[in-house]
Amino acid sequence: MQQIINFFIRNKNFLVFLLLFLVSLALTIQSHSYHKSKFINSANFLTGGIYETVSSVDRYFELKKENEILLNENNRLKSLMFNNQDSLSRDSISPGNYSLKQALVIKNTYSSTNNFLTLNKGTSDNVGIDYGVITSNGVVGIIDNVSGGYARVLSILNTTSRINAQLKKSDHFGTLTWDGASPLTVQLIDIPKQAPLSAGDTIITGGRSAIFPKGIPVGTVKSFDLDETENYYTVHINLFNDMTNVGHVYVIENNDREEIEALQNEQ
Repeated sequence: MQQIINFFIRNKNFLVFLLLFLVSLALTIQSHSYHKSKFINSANFLTGGIYETVSSVDRYFELKKENEILLNENNRLKSLMFNNQDSLSRDSISPGNYSLKQALVIKNTYSSTNNFLTLNKGTSDNVGIDYGVITSNGVVGIIDNVSGGYARVLSILNTTSRINAQLKKSDHFGTLTWDGASPLTVQLIDIPKQAPLSAGDTIITGGRSAIFPKGIPVGTVKSFDLDETENYYTVHINLFNDMTNVGHVYVIENNDREEIEALQNEQ
């Protein structure tokens, strides 16, 4: 306390001058409209800048929450799209009863012949084996193993992967595989040579399994050639997904999968 008193005593002349200056400045601003308007504009500019900075900081720390809201909204919209019966062909095995969960990829391999991804969701999040995994761009793979908090995805870039797919412009379908050559392209086999094919055609999921609904994008036709029997095409497809850069994904659950598989397995 004594130090504070000593400070005022040592600087009394300056403090008196500062007080008189502030009083005179206030009287000048109060009595002259021009000075008053300039002061208000300057104060608004200063406080506006401070508020904008504070708001920017708040928005930065709110990004995670906002991203979560957007991802949940995407889940809802995609569920509505997949559950639209009109979007599924009448010969599709998959009914429109899907639910989606968003997940984060915490590990991704793409340079070996048998690649996998790891997600931060597992059985505690109601994620199970044979659930499909996609991004907004297209197919990623199928979950083949789960634990309480994590799931392993058999990547579309895995030589053991088999996914039903078809031409978007016709009902000719085949099996999506990978030859292990490039992370940018996969192969669609068993397409009959009667199928109308041309470079640039879009490939989608065929909906003839209980994993993926029909219509999820896969990629576009790069090239095609007949197999050894000359009855079927092997189609090389440029993927829509950049499988070397996968972050947020959606896990697809077919709520009727057990019923469908039980019916199919009946003798």
